[in-house]
Amino acid sequence: MATSGTYAFNPSLGELTLYAFNLCEVRNTAIAQEHMESARMASNMVLSNWSNRGVNLWCVDLITEPLVEGQSVYSVDQNTVMVLDAYVQIDNGDGNPIDRIILPVSRSEYASYPNKEQQGFPTTYWFDRLISANRSTGSAGPSVTIWPVPDGTSAQNLKYYCVRQIQDSALTNGQTVEIPYLWMEAYAYALAQRLAIIWNPQKAMLLKPLADEAYAVAAEQNVEQAQQYISPMISGYFR
Repeated sequence: MATSGTYAFNPSLGELTLYAFNLCEVRNTAIAQEHMESARMASNMVLSNWSNRGVNLWCVDLITEPLVEGQSVYSVDQNTVMVLDAYVQIDNGDGNPIDRIILPVSRSEYASYPNKEQQGFPTTYWFDRLISANRSTGSAGPSVTIWPVPDGTSAQNLKYYCVRQIQDSALTNGQTVEIPYLWMEAYAYALAQRLAIIWNPQKAMLLKPLADEAYAVAAEQNVEQAQQYISPMISGYFR
């Protein structure tokens, strides 16, 4: 039997919305403008919820920030949800840069440092999770503060992996949702469950366990396939 030979299944938000309404027993012919507006809002609420549930591997970016002598604070993209791993890069111009990991500290720990202007080789960073400037007038937005402050010679770049928020979903021009194929079912059920609360409340309780199960199945695959080691008595990594 012949197969399609394609891997292009990527329905638009409009198609997923119709399917979600079908799941909560709202027929296509009954859908009006107000249904679609609630679907747009519900879609973005689902994505906001998923950004709070952990690391979405498809939204992890590697950022490179040149270090400046005497500068400790560096702006972070306003859509950053969290910083996962950070390291500084030593580049002596010989084509063989060396990376040295640096460790996160809390606000309280950073506040305890007596000399915050001390220069040297950076060993720690503090991610200040301020609200983005485009959401709050006067906010400086999120930033990373590293310590010791770069001295201009020992390291040249700060590199870190950040988890950014999932891109907005919209119904215009056949736009798709920024989720991988493996998350399609979870998204459809999550959207249907939220829409059912508005348009068919008696169906919402039936969709809730299906949405939770679909999310759990997808989340099991949303991990890095690497061995994990747990060892006691690990000392700090400092130079």
